[in-house]
Amino acid sequence: MWQRNQTSLADFILEGLFDDSLTHLSLFSLTLVVFLIAVGGNALTILLICADPRLHTPMYFLLSQLSLMDLMHVCTTIPKMATSYLSGEKSISFAGCATQHFLYLSLGGAECLLLAFMSYDRYVAICHPLRYTVLMNRKVRLMMVAMSWLGASINSLIYTAILMHFPFCGLRIIHHFYCEFPAVVKLVCGDVTVYEATVYISTILILLLPISLISTSYAFILHSVIQMRSAGSKRNAFATCSSHLTVVFLWFGACIFSYMRPRSQRTPLQDKVGSVFYSIITPTLNPLIYTLRNKDVAQALRRVLGRDMITKIL
Repeated sequence: MWQRNQTSLADFILEGLFDDSLTHLSLFSLTLVVFLIAVGGNALTILLICADPRLHTPMYFLLSQLSLMDLMHVCTTIPKMATSYLSGEKSISFAGCATQHFLYLSLGGAECLLLAFMSYDRYVAICHPLRYTVLMNRKVRLMMVAMSWLGASINSLIYTAILMHFPFCGLRIIHHFYCEFPAVVKLVCGDVTVYEATVYISTILILLLPISLISTSYAFILHSVIQMRSAGSKRNAFATCSSHLTVVFLWFGACIFSYMRPRSQRTPLQDKVGSVFYSIITPTLNPLIYTLRNKDVAQALRRVLGRDMITKIL
């Protein structure tokens, strides 16, 4: 029994994303640059929303939570990958792998739910503008955020605890750059058919339920926009929703590609490509999309930069 526990708690080996070739060294450097842009962009978005009173609205409160999730997402996977590549030490402890698995699942699920709540926020703002402050009051906003974080965390905790309870065997090499579910479950010695089916169904629900809410919200929004007589009002409505829709397509597209394909059609390379997109590329693009396409955030950035310049001059 003791020997089995020792085997179960042994370290894993992360295969990583890059090798020692010059081409991969360049790609690794590019990944670090993208990582720094993601950290800087999301941190700046959070600071702007906290610092500027004009951004203390329901929409920007939810946006700050999205940026926090993206910030935590990239910090969950990339630092370990970079450390392993630079040091050559590819092992990750049992506890470290379990923690990484729990965090990335929690953050991914929370982002799915939050994007759905953000679509409801846009629905209320466009279809019921006079009741916006009532329907999206502080209590409602906090409930949305709490449901996103707690719901995803509980789901992730259950599946991580069950997965890490299975016996692992072989060389324990994870063909990935972090402890992602499909890569880890391949190392399990026992029968995981029922567990995989349960997780697959849960993943479909976590993805399809938010997609259904988002689709319903935007169906009502489109109906309301069509009935608008002013061309300017229509442009403002589409401009308000365009950033959110772009983020939704990027995030859910990558998640569906990564987790809703049959196991027989999955390859380690495809899993890595999908993971790179939703764990690195999407968190990097999100703050750029909201900053470049959102006048309020851009104006807040100019005000903060202008204030700093005045302070330095004085």
